[in-house]
Amino acid sequence: MKNYFKFDQHGTNYRRETIAGITTFLAMAYILFVNPSVLSLDGIDLPEGVTRMDKGAIFTATALAAAIGTLIMGLLAKYPIALAPGMGLNAFFAYTVVLGYGIPWETALAGVLASGLIFIVLTLTGIRERVINAIPKNLKLAVGAGIGIYIAFIGLTNVGIIEANPDTFLALGDLTEPTTLLAIFGVFVTVILLVKGFKGGVFYGMIVTAIAGMVVGLIDPPSGVNDVVGSVPSLEPTFGVALDHFGEIFTLEMLVVIMTFLFVDFFDTAGTLVAVATQGGLMKNDKLPRASRALFSDSTATVAGSVLGTSTTTSFIESTTGVGAGGRTGFASVVTAGLFLLALFFSPLLSVVTSEVTAPALIIVGILMAANLKEVDWDKLEIAVPAFLTVIAMPLTYSIATGIAVGFIFYPITMIVKGRGKEIHPIMYGLFVIFILYFIFLA
Repeated sequence: MKNYFKFDQHGTNYRRETIAGITTFLAMAYILFVNPSVLSLDGIDLPEGVTRMDKGAIFTATALAAAIGTLIMGLLAKYPIALAPGMGLNAFFAYTVVLGYGIPWETALAGVLASGLIFIVLTLTGIRERVINAIPKNLKLAVGAGIGIYIAFIGLTNVGIIEANPDTFLALGDLTEPTTLLAIFGVFVTVILLVKGFKGGVFYGMIVTAIAGMVVGLIDPPSGVNDVVGSVPSLEPTFGVALDHFGEIFTLEMLVVIMTFLFVDFFDTAGTLVAVATQGGLMKNDKLPRASRALFSDSTATVAGSVLGTSTTTSFIESTTGVGAGGRTGFASVVTAGLFLLALFFSPLLSVVTSEVTAPALIIVGILMAANLKEVDWDKLEIAVPAFLTVIAMPLTYSIATGIAVGFIFYPITMIVKGRGKEIHPIMYGLFVIFILYFIFLA
């Protein structure tokens, strides 16, 4: 094992890699409870015709997809990078595709499967890396920041901190509502933990908020061991559904959905791989060794996750916490994968993880993602306009896809007017046409 992962070459050992794997797991364990809440549209009154995914099945699918993806990353690519269903992509799946477009979640899962299969082909042919390079850096940054603000907005509205208003569209909610106060308490706790430098602060913040909710009587506490540790929830409600509904994806609307899954995961993965490898000193001549294996791990995890019953599985930036704890090899990922499998037996805790407990996680993760804004070239109007419209359109239209579409339409226009048309990659012109057709189709 030491020779396979080249411990001596990386100056590491079992103890350090194990601690790194545990650290990464704690930093991203919140996804086990947030993902079921988001994908099941927990706490939201569904319009007629929209059905809700089974929360227990999503929990199991989330844990298994994370374990499978992380294990492949560890054994094949040998990187200390963990994977799980991604934040932002799950929100797009639930709030835009299912709730907004009215597309059944079964069809949406088929779209995730299609994106994963396309990813595998693009990865094996090397096209995926070339497409990533075709999208300008500033638009990549804007998309990441916009998704962050969109996620935070969802968290704020889910618990009544922000609410609808007939006169001003949006307004501050009733902050005296006990459940809203609990969510606000959770935000404060999580912020304090993160500012103090606690690795896994988001996860610990959820624990403290849940305990506080039980103490004040807003959340029913577990009555015994069986309410904490139990059998693994059945996958039957979601397993294989994507395969059964694959024939429903061949529409223009689903094409845009699949493209959005592709686009967001493209840059989630690329950004995470570079960030983690740079922090761990794993880059060689500014290039990532075994990049194709890492991308293949991500693609395979998305396919597996969609068949199990969850949204796109992607590399998690929280892996940097494990690298910070000393992780340098894939053995850390093997440890993290094992912990996700162990977590399967703690599904009864879903009952205490209410929307008030998950909302702080959504808000804080949104803040962290919005940090991308600092790197956008705001002093160049031809860049600032499409970047700003990308960011602002996501929360205001309640759609990640619409934000991407608006930005990708304006970018070629502003660049051409500025006389910088030669800098635009041909792929961007193709996306310009596709998104124009997208708005025509919506109309």
